[in-house]
Amino acid sequence: MTSKLDQLKTMTTVVADTGDIDAIAQWRPEDATTNPSLLLKAAASDAYRPMLDKAVAIAAKHGGSAADQLTVATDMLAVLAGKEILNLIPGVVSTEVDARLSFDTAATLARARRLVEFYDQQGIDTGRVLIKIAATWEGIRAAEQLEKEGIRCNLTLLFSFVQAVACAQAGAHLISPFVGRILDWHLASTGRDSYPAAEDPGVQSVSRIYNYYKANGFNTVVMGASFRNTGEIEMLAGCDRLTISPALLQELKDDQGELTCQLNAGTATSSETIGTMDEKLFRWESNEDAMATEKLADGIRRFAADQIELEHRVRQLASAA
Repeated sequence: MTSKLDQLKTMTTVVADTGDIDAIAQWRPEDATTNPSLLLKAAASDAYRPMLDKAVAIAAKHGGSAADQLTVATDMLAVLAGKEILNLIPGVVSTEVDARLSFDTAATLARARRLVEFYDQQGIDTGRVLIKIAATWEGIRAAEQLEKEGIRCNLTLLFSFVQAVACAQAGAHLISPFVGRILDWHLASTGRDSYPAAEDPGVQSVSRIYNYYKANGFNTVVMGASFRNTGEIEMLAGCDRLTISPALLQELKDDQGELTCQLNAGTATSSETIGTMDEKLFRWESNEDAMATEKLADGIRRFAADQIELEHRVRQLASAA
């Protein structure tokens, strides 16, 4: 019997949920995804020091105010990390726009275009890059425009069905529904210690979205993210993509049990009918979903805090140079 990880790879595209170069080199996933939290952890490693030095040097040549140079340096660090990751994988890498721009469509567009420009300057095929944006109403509108420009997007911090519908209607290339964080909220709100994998609220949310997309002919890719245990992953076997941490990849590799495909595009059904999503409906339905509202806000705050800490480290490095 092959490992559950090997079995999963026959059903689903496996993505590495890490910015650690050594971990990506070890696991050799198809794709990789990063965010400020992962970059912050990775930046403490020796492997990232040359990238940090280069990013600071490029920012200094870029000129402008100290604040401008700092944003250039952190964006360039993300791009240089993405470039290194792309040398190790055959697929695509996701690079995230500053979470502090989550409610500003114009600013998100500007930063996304700059990230793509930086990749192009580094000689990277920009078709191998996904721009990662929080699935706020403003972020979804930015993604809609970027997709029209040929810049593919990964809508992240997705917790609700209404977010997923809005993303699909906007033509987003990919969404990242956060399985584990949905579970976290339900555990805290109910006082339960656990859920059986099949009843896991995060698993049920992703399954609902996947079946709705496939039954209605949407091309948006569903990539389950933020897993707390391998049971969640196993219940989503067959999903388009799953982004998995190195620790859980190891657990799947060590498990020689049989893995059953749970999601299948060919047999997907959904009785839900949703009309065109406008801002008023989006905001109302979001307001009615306490979990999604709270977790989206919390996720943006967390990513923003890690972005600020990353900037602090870059500033320290620049001052010491």
